Amino acid sequence: MGIDKSNVLIVGKGTGNTRQLDLPGAVARHLRRGAYVLGGLLLAVLVFVAIQGGRGLHMVALREENRLLGEELERMRGTVARIDSEIGDLARQDRTMRELAGLLEIDPDVFEVGIGGPGRTGPADSPLWTHDPRASEASYAINYDLATLARKADLLERSFTETEASFRDRYDLMRSMPTMPPGFGPISSGFSDARRHPVHGDIRPHGGIDQTGPVGEPFVATGDGRVAFAGWKRGFGYTIEIDHGFGLSSVYAHASRLLVSTGDRVTRAQQIGEIGCTGICTGPHVHYEVRVNGRAVNPLDYILLPVDR
Repeated sequence: MGIDKSNVLIVGKGTGNTRQLDLPGAVARHLRRGAYVLGGLLLAVLVFVAIQGGRGLHMVALREENRLLGEELERMRGTVARIDSEIGDLARQDRTMRELAGLLEIDPDVFEVGIGGPGRTGPADSPLWTHDPRASEASYAINYDLATLARKADLLERSFTETEASFRDRYDLMRSMPTMPPGFGPISSGFSDARRHPVHGDIRPHGGIDQTGPVGEPFVATGDGRVAFAGWKRGFGYTIEIDHGFGLSSVYAHASRLLVSTGDRVTRAQQIGEIGCTGICTGPHVHYEVRVNGRAVNPLDYILLPVDR
């Protein structure tokens, strides 16, 4: 029976340094197995190093993403703070405008209240919570502040609309208010609850003022409004009645000529007729009345310009 042997060549650096070893077969097989195991271990080490290196790179990328996320959240906080400041400025202006418009200011407690109530989610309800609770809390806080600011902006928008409507009504009221005399002459007879009638001679109320002037001299509307009546009226002769709105109306009587018709829109200081002495009167003048909800009041309480008496 022959002996199982293997030849192993050991090669040195020089050409003359090559040796041949004759090893038993069993020893050679053990050496080969050892070489295989050593190669496998080396490969495993290389794979491990590669994996750890990849994880390291991934961690570096995650840290960079977190840094960028933090910077973005910080910028958003700054934006929210600026918007909040601007909302505060608008709220102060709104209080001033509401006061000028004769409206009560928005209740500060109502304006400052946050967003809440049943069904409101929290930071832990966000998918971000499982990855980064701190970032989730920061994101929730910013979203909460934005929702609060949106609510304040909605309140201010509605307030601005209400204030604008109030100013418009006040402007219309001021334009409609009968604040000027209808004619240019002196007052011959004033408002009175008991005046002796110049024609009939009995004591009766005089529900307006009489402003004298020559026949044909124009008289004007004392405020904006709509002509409710233009025509002949018993005792008053040619008469114009203007509905100014807001419960206000004015009457112009004894005209020689009418320059407007029923249904016309008129503006303050617009010529609407000419002085005369139609109806029951003793001389040319315009009889002028102001009525509040149908009740005659003293026109001088509304006239802002000086009138000769």
